[in-house]
Formats: sequence, structure tokens, C-alpha cells
Amino acid sequence: MNPNELNQIEQLRKQQEMMNHIRIISAKLMTREARSRLGNIRAVKPELASQIELQLVQLVQNGQMQDKITDDDLKTILKQLQNKKEIQIKRK
Repeated sequence: MNPNELNQIEQLRKQQEMMNHIRIISAKLMTREARSRLGNIRAVKPELASQIELQLVQLVQNGQMQDKITDDDLKTILKQLQNKKEIQIKRK
């Protein structure tokens, strides 16, 4: 293997390690119902689940969430993410 391939492998390993760490943290921060919902989302849209996990960790790090994240909290976060991704089509 050349050095470039080794670097890419190392980057992928670090990225996967970071995502696993984020999943562990977010699982500790959520109620059973919220974890179940996130698992369902991950089965259908893994990239959305990753986005949610990152946002959850950021909320906790910023001190915006003191209690465990409930299913209702997760629904609110989902709605916020969906609103950001709305596509508007303007017809002339």
C-alpha cells in the first residue's frame, strides 16, 4: 500500500471511531423510547441519524439539555432538521 492509501484508511478508522463514540454518548443521553425511534431512523436513513446524534451531543455540550432526551425532544429535533431541508419550487 502506498502512503496515500494508508492515510485514507487511518482517516476512515478515526471517523468511524468518532461516530461510535458519539453513538455511545447519545445513547446515554436518551430515554428508551427516543433510542428506539433513533434506531428506526438509522435503519431507513443512516445519514439523518448521524446528523441527529451530532446535534444531540452539541446540545448537551452547550448546556441546552440537562435532562435525558425524550421521544418528544427527538421529534422536535427531527422537525427542525426537516424544516431546514425543505425544498421550495418557485414557478414563474
